[in-house]
This record gives sequence, structure tokens and C-alpha cells, in this order.
Amino acid sequence: MAELVRVAALTGYLETMAGFAVDPRPLLREQGLTGDLLVNPERLIPVQAAIRLLERSAAETGCLTLGLRMAECRSLANLGATSLLIAHQSTLRTALHTLQEFRSRINSTLVLHCDEHGSDVILREDFQLRRPEPSRQSTNLALGVLARLCRSVLGDLWAPLTVCLSHDSPGTSESAVFLRVFNCRPQFNSEFNGIVIAAADLDRPNLKADDQLAAHARQLLDAVMSPASRSATQDVSQLIQLLLPSGRATIHGCAAAMGLTVRTLQRLLDAEQTSFSVLLNSARMQLAVQYLANHRMRITDVAEMLGYGSIGAFTRWHANTFGMPPSQARAIHRQRNDEVPGHRH
Repeated sequence: MAELVRVAALTGYLETMAGFAVDPRPLLREQGLTGDLLVNPERLIPVQAAIRLLERSAAETGCLTLGLRMAECRSLANLGATSLLIAHQSTLRTALHTLQEFRSRINSTLVLHCDEHGSDVILREDFQLRRPEPSRQSTNLALGVLARLCRSVLGDLWAPLTVCLSHDSPGTSESAVFLRVFNCRPQFNSEFNGIVIAAADLDRPNLKADDQLAAHARQLLDAVMSPASRSATQDVSQLIQLLLPSGRATIHGCAAAMGLTVRTLQRLLDAEQTSFSVLLNSARMQLAVQYLANHRMRITDVAEMLGYGSIGAFTRWHANTFGMPPSQARAIHRQRNDEVPGHRH
């Protein structure tokens, strides 16, 4: 069975290489990859190619913290369709369990271990490959992304007890990168690669969690993974709702998630007398009403969840679609709720 990983695993690679003024194209070609290939985050590539690319790139640039620098470009949304479900888990423990549950949909060769030892917990991410590869950069990248996930649940000020890395220190000139990514100084030449956190952190509440959004995401994921026969319209509608928060609700992203070419997906939708743009707009309309009704979500959050890069773009779309800006729609919804006896925000 092929060992594959989503192209999203290389998110931030081109930007990081540009910072060193190194042309990545020859390095990509060495591994049978191209820059155009990296445009579609849902496309699958051999995991060995991704691992070797980072090692060769670190050697070519002379940057021993290449993987960590890529981690700085990441957000929870880069986990793809599962990111909405993970983001709204009630605690770090349940977020990590969800990450383990859907690991095969994110990177089947990277396994998360959560080992509790009294008041401490060790979080490790290990590659399980048929043929081992030197993977210092990929391991650091994985741990950096894991640290960012923890911080997204526990808050920006959170820091692990320590970070253990099996490789040598890259030198004091690179210490700032480790501090930015991990919020602490790591221990080098350790026996394992992992993040050590306080056991109490596992059950601290996620202040951004929303049970309704988590249940909604779970329902969508279950529907997408169900073997039951459904129409292309149903599949695409579900995928759009899952991929919107990550900014990947494109026809290319949905086609890749369904294992189809864009042209094939377009033909299927044409046969069902609809189009991707119609389904995208319909999903945004449905979710805009749902999200704006949740008074805990800022309008900027709603704009981001619907895949808009700015609140201005979202406001213009909302006004054109509903005849009023989102702030007015929210005010009307609150007024109606206030008229309901016994209703409390």
C-alpha cells in the first residue's frame, strides 16, 4: 500500500524557501514534485518525497530550523476537513483524541502518542514508514504544528513544560525560532522527540469550544465518510461546509477529497442541474444565518468561518445576498429573541 500524505503537509514550504532566496524548483524536481502540484492541498503525494524534500532543502539553505519555520506558517485550518471538529472540542484531551481518530485522513504515516506519567504528559508524533527516512525537519515540523494546536485550545500564553528533541542544538542564533514556536527552550540530545505538558492541561476547558458547531462538524464528517450512495450534490454540499473554515472550499479541493478530477466533478454537477458556485453560495447562506445567531461569535469570526479573507468582502456579500449588512441581521435576530418570554442570551 502506498504511503501518501496530503500536499497540505508542505504548507509554508514555498514561502519559507523564498525567505532564503533559494529556488525550490530543482529541489522539488529531485523528488518528482512541481510547484503547481503544491497548489492543491488535498492532493496526495508520496510521504517519502515530502520528507526528503525538507531534508534536502535544509541542507541547501543551511537552515537547520527549516521545519520549525514552516510550522510558524501553519494554523489549525491546515488540518483540512477535520479542523472545524478539532477546534470546537471542549478540552485539549478530546481535541487530541479527535486528531488521533482522523489521523488517517490527515497523515496516515504520522502517529500521535499521548503518554500520561503522573502529573506530566508526553506528546509524541512518530513516523511509521516501511523504510525509515532521516526526518529531522519533518519531525520538528510535526511537533511545531502540534504545539500550535495545543495553543489554539489553551490560549496564546500557554507553554509546555519542555520540548525534548533528539538532535543537537543548531546554535544560539536559532534559539529565537524555538521560542516562537514552542514558547519554551527545548532540551536537545534527548532520548525522544516530544512535548511535555502538565497533565492538568489535558482537561482545561477550551474557551472557544462550541458544542453545536462540534456536533455539526461531526455530522458532516460522518456523512462524507459514509459508504451510503449519495448524489454528487450532497457530497459537495457536505464538503463545502467542512472546508469553508480552512479556506479550501474550492472545486479543486472538493474534487481532490472525492478522488475525482475537476472536469469529472463538473460533469456530475451539470447532470444534477447545479454547479459548484451555486452550492457554495447556498452553503454560505445557510451557515451565515446559523453563525450570526450565535452571539458568542464575532462578525470577523463568521467572515473567517465562511472563507472570506476580510470582513469587508463578507459584508458586501451579505448585503448583496440578504439585503442588509451582517451587523443589522444580527441586531434583528437579537431583537426577535428579546421578544420571546424568558429568553436569555
